[in-house]
Amino acid sequence: MTTTQNTLASGSGWQVSDVVCTAVAGDKPFEEEHRGFCVAAVTRGTFRYRTRQGTAMLAPGAFLLGNPGACYECGHEHGAGDRCLSFHFSPAYLESVAGLPGTKRLGFADPRLPPLPAMTPLLAEAEAARETGDGDAFEELGLRIAGAVVAAATGSSRVARTPSRRDQKRVAEAVRLIELNAERPLSLTELADGTATSPYHFLRTFRHVAGMTPYQFLLRTRLHSAAVRLRSSDAAISTIAFDAGFNDLSTFNRRFRREMGESPGAYRVRRSGMR
Repeated sequence: MTTTQNTLASGSGWQVSDVVCTAVAGDKPFEEEHRGFCVAAVTRGTFRYRTRQGTAMLAPGAFLLGNPGACYECGHEHGAGDRCLSFHFSPAYLESVAGLPGTKRLGFADPRLPPLPAMTPLLAEAEAARETGDGDAFEELGLRIAGAVVAAATGSSRVARTPSRRDQKRVAEAVRLIELNAERPLSLTELADGTATSPYHFLRTFRHVAGMTPYQFLLRTRLHSAAVRLRSSDAAISTIAFDAGFNDLSTFNRRFRREMGESPGAYRVRRSGMR
């Protein structure tokens, strides 16, 4: 089986890869083993997945579910090739997302999660991050996908509660940290450590209190800073982009246009003409 795997991002206890398979009908599948929990979103093609939980046909929008140590095979009897965004989680990482004590082990009972409307926006965000090379987005996306898949696969749900004063204080401290350090890389883990909570709990709390994720707030802070400088200085657009914390000009241009409705150059010209 011809498979290529490109690591898009990774961190403590997690990794996400772009996996492309070019196998065709008649190619003999071979046995592999999941080294950790695997949640693979199918973005193109179909294939048969067989593991100890059962056998399932996977199509775009579905999620392959794999347990640590489980052997599996993927076959293409009815079609050629597929592409997946494959998230790999250590047991400790996924169990912390599920909120389980160490004595209760998490395990997927089914081999797949079928396409669900609730998962569509998350999968679209993940595919967009893959296509635009936005590796920084995957730390949050991995946590959100892990939480959504665990909830859907186990039938559990959490009732939204009013944020406590402590939660509001934690979010306020994180917002201040982002505002003071927006020009440098800020991981979700670093922000969570600053509030003495787990990354998953911090992400849920921040979204609940602030109405957006920490990464979305970080991007908005960077874009706001860049917009102010575009209006108030004559520095080169590339200089402003890098100073604001963007790694390349094309990413900055794309995000600025999406947020502001026009390119940085057009924004500067129009604002200059209004002064």
